[in-house]
Amino acid sequence: MDFAEPDGRSPMTASSRGNILILALSQALTLSAVVLSMTLAAILGSMLAPDQGWATLPVAAMVIGTAIASLPAAMLMRRHGRRPGFLLGALLGVGGSLLCALALRQGSFAGFVVGHFLLGSYQGFANYYRFAAVEAAGPQRAGKAVSLVVAGGVAAAFLGPQLGQWGRDWIGGHLFVGSYLAQGVLSLVALVLLSRLRLPGIVVAHVSAVRPLREILGQPALRVAIFGTAIGYAVMIMVMTATPLAILGCGLPETSVTPVIQWHVVGMFAPSFFTGSLIQRYGAPRIMQVGFALLLGHVVLALSGVDFLHFLSALVLLGVGWNFAFIGGTTLLTQTYRPAEQLKVQAVNEFTVFGLVALTTLSAGWLYDRFGWIALNLAVAPLLAAALIAVIGIERRLRRPAMAAVGEKV
Repeated sequence: MDFAEPDGRSPMTASSRGNILILALSQALTLSAVVLSMTLAAILGSMLAPDQGWATLPVAAMVIGTAIASLPAAMLMRRHGRRPGFLLGALLGVGGSLLCALALRQGSFAGFVVGHFLLGSYQGFANYYRFAAVEAAGPQRAGKAVSLVVAGGVAAAFLGPQLGQWGRDWIGGHLFVGSYLAQGVLSLVALVLLSRLRLPGIVVAHVSAVRPLREILGQPALRVAIFGTAIGYAVMIMVMTATPLAILGCGLPETSVTPVIQWHVVGMFAPSFFTGSLIQRYGAPRIMQVGFALLLGHVVLALSGVDFLHFLSALVLLGVGWNFAFIGGTTLLTQTYRPAEQLKVQAVNEFTVFGLVALTTLSAGWLYDRFGWIALNLAVAPLLAAALIAVIGIERRLRRPAMAAVGEKV
């Protein structure tokens, strides 16, 4: 990872680099566990569920766990610091993986759902890695710090699906139990890594220095940041969740699922190596616009056919579009609050984003089962168009003061 600063600013300290490296590696391990579940959960859910419409419930439970955990995670970190919160999250990941393995062994759909809820809670804590990276690097490097941590997910594209396949037959007579045991090992390694974090303390100010939440949320840029991030993430997860079912439903072999999800995840995280630099040059709203345009492009590709290459190319574009929308939205969010307000705003953002993601994930299996792949993709197009319009509007609004300032200087 390159931490050099081309614009003349002082380079990151060794402590900052070390913290960001730990956070990036932990992100890679967390997302490998999440991607493993995303690859397998809907397929295994369809085998365990009493009704095919509930096939995606384990994935939905994971997203619900993420949304619910986001608020107590923020409160815990406010009181005790980032590291204890991250360690608790990793423990939830270990527990969730073991419960999923046990549920598969016993054929328990309910246990499988609860296990994924715990895995989602793990992600709810881990989603604060990117904000911790901003604190370690400083606000001037926010986009770059977020990008470097999110880039840790590139490893998840290969490690997660491969672990799922390697562990398929580890436990004789019980398919994929070994995969979830391997997932537990990933969470355990993350626990060890996170124990070495040495982050700066979270700023806690007097109540008088913190604006009321209503005033903070009244900022148009903040509302667009949350709305855009939520729409981008919800659409990505909704389509990704239904994709394994659609691939099998279209008559393609089971072996087609892994490479499609794998390259989708590459699309999600590989651009992170340069997304931060693009944001620094063009601004977060402009990069979000590109993201939503790419997500709309995914819809066009998904509607063009159901061959393997259609699924592959559409899912890669879905991943790249999500990356620009997500990192752009996160960076825009960090520009709307004061240091003492960060945990309050971050908690609202995470709960809102993953609350919407949970709703769309719950509907993914039902939409696909009742209406099919084409209808599911058509359903997300109006949401993406609305987000694109909102981001174009906020860019113009933010540009006016800058242009006025330039005019005054002239």
